[in-house]
Amino acid sequence: MRSGVEFLSYHSRAVSGRVVVVTGGSAGLGRAIARQFASVGDRVALLARGTDGLEATASELTAQGVKTLALAVDVADWEAVAEAAARIEEGMGPIDIWVNNAMTSVFGPFTEVEITEFSRVTQVNYLGFVHGTKAALRYMRPRDRGVIVQVSSALAYRSIPLQSAYCGSKHAILGFTEALRTELMHESSGVRVTMVHMPAMNTPQFDWVRSRLPGRARPVAPIYQPEVGARAVYFASGHPERRGVFVGGSTVLTVAANKLVPGLLDRYLARTGFEAQQTAEPEDPDRPDNLDQPVAGDHGAHGRFEASAHHRSAQLWMATRRPGAGALVSAGVSLLAGFLTIRRWRMRRRGR
Repeated sequence: MRSGVEFLSYHSRAVSGRVVVVTGGSAGLGRAIARQFASVGDRVALLARGTDGLEATASELTAQGVKTLALAVDVADWEAVAEAAARIEEGMGPIDIWVNNAMTSVFGPFTEVEITEFSRVTQVNYLGFVHGTKAALRYMRPRDRGVIVQVSSALAYRSIPLQSAYCGSKHAILGFTEALRTELMHESSGVRVTMVHMPAMNTPQFDWVRSRLPGRARPVAPIYQPEVGARAVYFASGHPERRGVFVGGSTVLTVAANKLVPGLLDRYLARTGFEAQQTAEPEDPDRPDNLDQPVAGDHGAHGRFEASAHHRSAQLWMATRRPGAGALVSAGVSLLAGFLTIRRWRMRRRGR
């Protein structure tokens, strides 16, 4: 895709609510996030590469009476992101919330991932967040207000096999955001930055990311619908005093287990992590992927795992209503699940 910003559409009916920017807003979790903010009357600016998905999402939100701006932008291009932010400020008003969400990936062992591919994932997933944050701060800091939400993952804390580039980028986002947060605190800024750590989600990404796997890629269970993650992002935007929001008991368990028994988790993932991320159906090596160019078409928010995806999370419900109680429940769930995981692994090992 050429460098720069392609203006796609500017739809307007209602002019109310906050101005919210969602990168990667044309499909998957980003589309669910855009819908969530639109449902309460916020104005939504969509940044993504795929023009088909952008137009479809913009039309969908406009039909709900929401003012929407769609811009074709590669977040790996700093100048394009900066130009997009200027257009949003001019056409929609002051940016209140910026959600960094755009992502790509390459599934496969690190030894089979090309350096150019690894670099591209880093440019989109990590530098794309840096670019979005930088662009948002240009306007938020002088006004001394605004919220930046970084859409992250349990994999920011615990890496898994076959996703080295993605995991590395999520670790980088965590480190970058923690540094930025302390700088904003140092200057007593009214701008807030927070993170939302996602579990496995039922999105189309498993059919459009590049894959070196013999079997079709799949998320590691349990799987949640993208609307669960979207509700968490919306909550975080209204409670930016929280350093982060964890979505799903599996995310809490992953983070806790990595702190308590990282070595054991290494061995467990080495044994189970390859099989858990593939189906028995063979991958089509000739299918298109979105690493360098968007895949044509409108892909919507959901993937092919409808039958096994959860529509809600009890852990998230608790955490967003009673933080103390949510933390207590999460800790209890984590300890129980950790015990069962370790017990299951030991039983398998004895049965060799």
